[in-house]
Amino acid sequence: MRLIFKALFTAVLAVSAPPALAQDAAPPPAPAAQPPASAPPVVNPRGPVPYTSLQRPAAPRPRASAPATTPRPTAPAATMAVAPLAALPATPTGARLAPGEALPPAELEAFVDGVVRDAMMREHIAGVTVSVVQNGQIVLKKGYGFASLSPSRKVDPDKTLFRIGSISKTFTWIALMKEIEAGRIRQDAPINLYLPEQIQVRDQGFRTPVRVINLMDHSPGFEDRVLGHLFEKKFDRERPMADYLRQERPRRVRAPGEASAYSNYGAALAGEAVAYVSGKPFERLIEEGIFLPTGMNSTSFREPHPVKAGLPGPIPARLAGEISQGYRWTPTGFQARPFEYIGHIAPAGSASSTAADMARYMQLLLNGGTLDGAVVYGPRAAQAFNTPIRKTPAGINGWRHGFIEYNLPGGHKGFGHAGGTLSFLSNMVVTPDLNLGIFISTNTETGGELTNDFAAQVVQQFYVAPQPFPRAGSPALLDRAGDFTGYYIGTRRAYRGLEGLVGLLIGGVDVAVTPEGRLAVSAGDTVRTFVPDGELSGGRFISTTGADRIAFSMADGRAQSFQRAIGEQTFERGAFWKRPSTLAILALLSGVAAIATVAGLFLRNRREFRETPVQRQASLIQTSQAVLWLAALALFGLWASRTADHAMVMYAWPSAALIIGSACVLVAAGLTLISLIMLPAIWRGGRRVDSWTSLRKAAFTFTVLVYAAFSVVLGFWGALTPWSG
Repeated sequence: MRLIFKALFTAVLAVSAPPALAQDAAPPPAPAAQPPASAPPVVNPRGPVPYTSLQRPAAPRPRASAPATTPRPTAPAATMAVAPLAALPATPTGARLAPGEALPPAELEAFVDGVVRDAMMREHIAGVTVSVVQNGQIVLKKGYGFASLSPSRKVDPDKTLFRIGSISKTFTWIALMKEIEAGRIRQDAPINLYLPEQIQVRDQGFRTPVRVINLMDHSPGFEDRVLGHLFEKKFDRERPMADYLRQERPRRVRAPGEASAYSNYGAALAGEAVAYVSGKPFERLIEEGIFLPTGMNSTSFREPHPVKAGLPGPIPARLAGEISQGYRWTPTGFQARPFEYIGHIAPAGSASSTAADMARYMQLLLNGGTLDGAVVYGPRAAQAFNTPIRKTPAGINGWRHGFIEYNLPGGHKGFGHAGGTLSFLSNMVVTPDLNLGIFISTNTETGGELTNDFAAQVVQQFYVAPQPFPRAGSPALLDRAGDFTGYYIGTRRAYRGLEGLVGLLIGGVDVAVTPEGRLAVSAGDTVRTFVPDGELSGGRFISTTGADRIAFSMADGRAQSFQRAIGEQTFERGAFWKRPSTLAILALLSGVAAIATVAGLFLRNRREFRETPVQRQASLIQTSQAVLWLAALALFGLWASRTADHAMVMYAWPSAALIIGSACVLVAAGLTLISLIMLPAIWRGGRRVDSWTSLRKAAFTFTVLVYAAFSVVLGFWGALTPWSG
C-alpha cells in the first residue's frame, strides 16, 4: 500500500542521488571556439538572446553523435568566429576538461540532447527546458518537446514559462538577506519581531523562539502538512497569504534549531516578514528588487487569474499565454492538468520562469549578486550563500542560508535548489569553481529523475575522469549488517490525524545490506545502493554509482538515524508499530476475523447458539464490530485506489471515503474496548448447556485481541480522528 501513496509528496521537493554516466566512446567533435576562461564576460545589454537567433540554418541535420560546427551567435548583431578544435587538451586528472576550461558548446549540446531525449522517451515527459551558463556566457539554451499538446505549442526557452516550484524560495532568501544587509532584520532575532501579530509563531509548549536563521536552514521545528491546501485548482478558493499563514498554522513538534525538516510554511513566513518590514507586497518587492534589475522580464510570482480584492494582481497578459501546460502520463497518453494555484504561499513556490531568464539568474548568483552593472545583493549575502549554517558530515547539505549545497562528482561543490509542483519538476545548480550554472525543468510529473541527476551528469561527463562503477561492496559491512538494517521514518511529515496516517505510510525507508556488502536504501519503488566511505564506525556511505552520500548517527556502534545528501530531513529508526508491514498484517488479521464472524452467523449449528445474556450481548457487539471493520477496510481501500493521480488526492483531501472509514474505525475501536471489559464474564459463562463452548470463547477472545491491537496501532497512526482531515 505504501507504494501507492508514495507519489503524494513528490510535489514538495524532488530528492534523489545523482548517478554517474558512462563516458562517450566516440571522439569529441569540433566545437565552436570559446573565449578564454580568464577573459571578462561579454555583457549583452539587451537581455537574453532570442531563441530564433540561436537556431541552425536550414540544412540536413547531422546525427547527434557528430554535431555540426556551425557557429552559434551570442547576440543578434554579431557572431563568434569558428576555430576548429583538433583535440581536447589533456588534463592530469584524466578528466576531459580541466576546471578552468570551458565547455565545448557543440559537444555539450550533443550530450544534453542524448540525455534529455532518452529521458523524455523512457519517462514519458511532454516538455523540457534547459539552460547552461559559464564564464558569463550562455553556453546552451534549448527547449524540447511541447509546452502544450492541444493546441500544439513547442517549448521555446526564451518564451515558455515553466513553474519552478521551490526554486522560488531562493528569491525569498535573497530578499531576506537584503533586509539583513540593510540592518532592518537580524538573522539571530525571533521571527515574531518581523511578523504581524495574527500570524506570529505561538509557543505551543516550547520556550525557545523560532529565529530568522531557523527558517533559512529549515529548522523551526514545524510538522509538514500539505494535503488539501498547499495547491489549489479552483481560483475561488485562493486567499491572501496572511490568511493562509494564520489558518494553516502547523504544529511545532521539536525545538527550533534541533534538526532540519523542510518547511514550505517556514519559507512563506520569511516572505511575509520581508514584505511586512519593507511595507510592500511580496510580489512587488521581488519584481523591483530582483527581476527588474536583472532583466528577468519573463519571470513572475504572479499567476493567471481574474482580479480579486485582497489578492496580488494577475500575471501580465503577455506572459500568461506562454505558461506551459502541466501533464500527467497515463496508459492512454498525456493527461493535461489544471493550473496549480500557489499564490497563497507564494514565497515558497509560485514563481514561473523561462530557461533564458534562469540563465541570467544563474549568472547573477555566480557573479556574487551583480549583473550587467546592477547590484542586487551585497558581499555579505554573497558570503552567506557560500557558507553552510549547519555543521554536517562530509557530503551532507548544511543549508547555505536557504540554498541547498550540492556535492557533485569529482569533489566539485555547488549550490542552488530543486523544485517541484504537482506537475513540474525543476533543478538549478551553480558551481563557482567551474563558473558553471545548470538549469532544467520538466512539465510532467515523471520528470524527477531527469531533473535531479542532470547537473551531476554534466559535471561527470566533462570534468571528472572515467571511474569504474559500481563501487565494490564491503565484507565488513556484511559482518555488521544488523547495526544498520531496519526501517527508518522521516521527520518531514504530519505527526497527527489522517495526514499523519499518510505520512507514516509513505514517509519511511527500508535499509538492508545486500549479499555483496552494499547498503540498499529503498523508498517506494526506488532503490539506491551505497558502500562505506571510511570506517564503519563513522557511519558515512557513498553511492555505488556516483558522488551522492548518506550519513548515519551512531550510538554504541548501532545506527540510530541518517541523513541524505540533500539534508531536508532526518530518518529515525522506527518502532515496530510504525512499520507499514505491521499495519498491513493487523489489517489482514482483522479482515479475516471480521469475515469469520459474519460467516459464523450462517455456519454455526444450533448447539452453538446456546449462550448467556452477557454472551448474547457480546455476540451482537462482535457482529457490529465485524461489519464496521469490513466497511472501514473497504473505504480505505477505495480511497487508496484513487491515489494514482496524486494531484486529485491533494485537491480532494480529505475524501468522504477516508472520513467515513475513519469514523467506522473509531466506533469499532470503542466497541472493542467494551468487548475487552466483557471478556471475564464471557469466560465465566453459566451451566454448560447455557454457555458458549470453549472453542467459541477462544475464537471470540482472539477476535477481540486482534481488534484491540489494530485499534491501538491505528490510534498511534492517527486513523481514529475523522475530524482531523
